[in-house]
Amino acid sequence: MKLIASPRFTDKRIGYLGAMLLLDERTDVHILVTNCLKSDLNHNTQYIAALALCTLGNIASPEMGRDLAGEIERVIKSSNAYLKKKAILCAVKIVRKVPELMEMFIPCTRSLLNEKNHGVLLSAVALITEMCRLSPDTLNHFRKSVPLLVRILKNLIMAGYSPEHDVSGISDPFLQTRILKLLRLLGCHDDEASEVMNDILAQVATNTESSKNVGNAILYETCSTIMDINSESGLRVLAVNILGRFLLNNDKNIRYVALSTLLKVINVDHNAVQRHRSTIVDCLRDVDSTIKKRAMELSFALINENNVRGMMKELLEFIVVCDDDFKADAASNIVAAAEKYAPNKRWHVDTVLKVLTCAGQHLRDDVIYNMCQLVASTSELHQYSVQRLFLALKEDPTQQALSQVACWCVGEYGDILVHGTSEEADPIQISEDEVLDVLEKTLVSSLSSVISKEYALNALVKLSTRFSQTVDRVKAIVHPYASSTDIELQQRAAEFSHLFGTFSELRNGLLERMPLIESKSTLVNGEGEATLSEMEQQADLLGGGGTSPVKSSPLDGLSPPTSTQQSSSVLDLLGDLSSTPAMPATSSLGPSSSGGDILDLLGGTSSTSAPAMNSNPALNNPMDLLSSLGLGTAPTTTPTPNIMSAQPPSMMSYDFTGQGLLGDGTNGEASSIPSMESYNKNGLVINFDFSRQPGSTDLTVTMTAVYNGSTEITDFVFQAAVPKSFRLDLQPPSGNKIAAFGMGNVTQKMLIKNPNKQQLKLRLRLQYKLEGKTVSEIDDVKNIPEATWN
Repeated sequence: MKLIASPRFTDKRIGYLGAMLLLDERTDVHILVTNCLKSDLNHNTQYIAALALCTLGNIASPEMGRDLAGEIERVIKSSNAYLKKKAILCAVKIVRKVPELMEMFIPCTRSLLNEKNHGVLLSAVALITEMCRLSPDTLNHFRKSVPLLVRILKNLIMAGYSPEHDVSGISDPFLQTRILKLLRLLGCHDDEASEVMNDILAQVATNTESSKNVGNAILYETCSTIMDINSESGLRVLAVNILGRFLLNNDKNIRYVALSTLLKVINVDHNAVQRHRSTIVDCLRDVDSTIKKRAMELSFALINENNVRGMMKELLEFIVVCDDDFKADAASNIVAAAEKYAPNKRWHVDTVLKVLTCAGQHLRDDVIYNMCQLVASTSELHQYSVQRLFLALKEDPTQQALSQVACWCVGEYGDILVHGTSEEADPIQISEDEVLDVLEKTLVSSLSSVISKEYALNALVKLSTRFSQTVDRVKAIVHPYASSTDIELQQRAAEFSHLFGTFSELRNGLLERMPLIESKSTLVNGEGEATLSEMEQQADLLGGGGTSPVKSSPLDGLSPPTSTQQSSSVLDLLGDLSSTPAMPATSSLGPSSSGGDILDLLGGTSSTSAPAMNSNPALNNPMDLLSSLGLGTAPTTTPTPNIMSAQPPSMMSYDFTGQGLLGDGTNGEASSIPSMESYNKNGLVINFDFSRQPGSTDLTVTMTAVYNGSTEITDFVFQAAVPKSFRLDLQPPSGNKIAAFGMGNVTQKMLIKNPNKQQLKLRLRLQYKLEGKTVSEIDDVKNIPEATWN
């Protein structure tokens, strides 16, 4: 402080430098510094005033900004350009700290755009940009200055050589980039402002030299501005072509920036980006991992029905040679794209099989589930698919994902593998013993994971009902694992052994082939699948509401009950949520623990859930599976082995169709109700598909969520509420992650009972994570079709 208060310039310079380096707004000495700054801002020597301005621009606190804003405004209005540009930068700092002081600087800022000094102009544009970001009203105010900014930019690109401002042959590139950034803000979502700046942007894009880094910086800002404003289609194509030229640049930073920008703009002009597909694919071979990652993301965004074969060929070659860090993401996206754009089922099977063989050690569970579902739903390719998987497993049993899919398919369709008729030109004959040899090799291999061994054990037991000559050998292979050191293998083998002895009459019924069910959605959920219990917790909004009784299905004993049996039906849009439910609370899984953790859509609830009784006798007595399997025999209390673990946990709880093993439970022809888009914000689109039987008051609503952005959505939770007169049951969602670029979706069904045939009202609550940030939205659904209730 003594140095700052000294009358000598050299002392003040050292004092202010120390203040900038050592002080911040939390120190008490700030008050003393404020008084010195106020005194020096009025000093007759411009260099001392400049020191005060530099210090204020670095350490200004909200209190200091309020105290000295008037002095800064006075300096801005002065004629000294040297002090004026520093004062404007101080105003930027003050506006950031105290946004309400913005109004003080607006009147004098617009006149600054008429200054001739480039330093003052640069500072003024920075101040206007900051104020426009902070205030929509200020943004609208400065839109009137677009013609003036366009004129300044035009003068810069048309001006002759000026030694004072020339950088590598370009006149003041710093001011040009600042003006372009400001034009981007002013032209966003404004047709009139965008129309004014279209011509100058075209001139900058065509006249700027791209051989130097300075020109590339201006071209990048120009392209970003063109894509953000409401520009003409020809101008957007020009911007994409410039970014395409960047991909050919030797500088890795420029290539990375181009890929990142194309990834952002692909939703704006997809066809223009498609023209540079070959150059983008070439970037997959770059030695820089960051460029390869961006090129991979952009390549998946480019896939459509027309280029899927060519793009998949390139991406499959990439997955073979890429680093292990890329294999999981690449495999999941290839499977999702193949399901969405596959020209035929056989190509689809071949593509996913190639992924399994190339990256089987690095695949996420979603790839395994998708392949199993694909084979199960394609009955005409059972022979081909199972044979290809079996031969791939025989050749390379070390790929764990391949082992698991192959074991599951062989267990389900082993009879077709051995006895089926092949349509191939050179059919391969496979014997029962050969199949068992491969599965036994998987079981005993030290390279097989425990999960792969579980799949192999399940497959062996299932083959005992599909093969006729090797039942004793299957029994001999399974029995030793009843004493395995792994608890899961031990339990499975012990229970399976009972099926060869006391309860052999149940074996055919328990191990029969899973039904073929058509899938309606792809479940791409990033780093892993959501467990059934997690999906049930997400589906139960309040946890204690009443539900209508749900009939036990013949397959209830093999799959956990859906959250339809426990989801809340008393969500009230219009009144108090604490009223007693119309029906007693029931739950096949006991009282829900998730309701208290989920934010009520409209307020607090005081309803509590009574202790629940299990509505499924097979679950009350796990030893009684006869009635739950629907084998045509009356329920019995005779103890039988627990076969709940006859499938691996991941396969038992996984719903291949997103709608349960029994579909939507509807019979007959459903009434035709048009679909509707219920939500569309920030790239997240939610569509509703309605289904209602003629004469019925029960409505089935299928929610489909798709994300068109460049980063996947995680932890996605969908919740809905209805008035008291309705009853709402939410079924489990198909997942909790939504792949980017519309290449995956999440589906969830709502069952709505409307006994009074009243107009349907829905309120939605969405919560998800995007780029690490939690987003929460509440929205009312409007314009619901009248056919849903009338």
